[in-house]
Amino acid sequence: MELRIVIVEPLYQINLGYIARISKNFGVDKLIIIKPRCDVGGKDALKYSKHAADLLSNAKIMDSLSKATAGTFIVGTTAMPEKTGAAFHNLFTVEETIKMLKKNKAGAASLLIGRDDTGLSKEEIKKCDAVISIETPGEYSSLNISHALAILLYEFTNKLGMNKKYQKRSADNENVEQVIKLFGRFISGRKDIRKKKEVEMAFRHIIKRACPTKKELAAISIAISDRRARH
Repeated sequence: MELRIVIVEPLYQINLGYIARISKNFGVDKLIIIKPRCDVGGKDALKYSKHAADLLSNAKIMDSLSKATAGTFIVGTTAMPEKTGAAFHNLFTVEETIKMLKKNKAGAASLLIGRDDTGLSKEEIKKCDAVISIETPGEYSSLNISHALAILLYEFTNKLGMNKKYQKRSADNENVEQVIKLFGRFISGRKDIRKKKEVEMAFRHIIKRACPTKKELAAISIAISDRRARH
């Protein structure tokens, strides 16, 4: 599985440097930075990245979260679990998310790191297939973004194994996206379905979490196509 770190509007060079260093510690070599509010190649960013300055110099600077995460299983992070209410409470433990990622290892995953000051917005969380909030026993539960990343990458790299036998059975992201588009076209023509965008969003999240096999997706495609033909 390709794991990419997507950092949304970083504000402090120090955090950006630490994120690069932690990413390299755990073998992640793909950083994408969305609309940075600090100098990515600044003195403090390079200083605190230590031997990971190359990750900062090779990081992709983008202005669209959708483009940065296209075709991937999107894992968001938040210190405010209540924000996930806008996305059908798509909040999961680290262990539950890892199980999903194991089933999705035919493709890629994006790990979203929110802003240093305000985290991910509700709209950004809506785009996530799963959201993790790290529980802490102390009264102050909000972790620094680089610290949260370290915990997650430790868990991911220790528990995400490559199961080649299962990978052959798993549908890839392209197949999944085709079924989601087919479903979207189906409900667009149904006058009896209200709030079509919400229905399509729910279907997208369910299908991606379910990690279907190629045969399962084929069966769903046939069923949707058959229903479209009848209508």
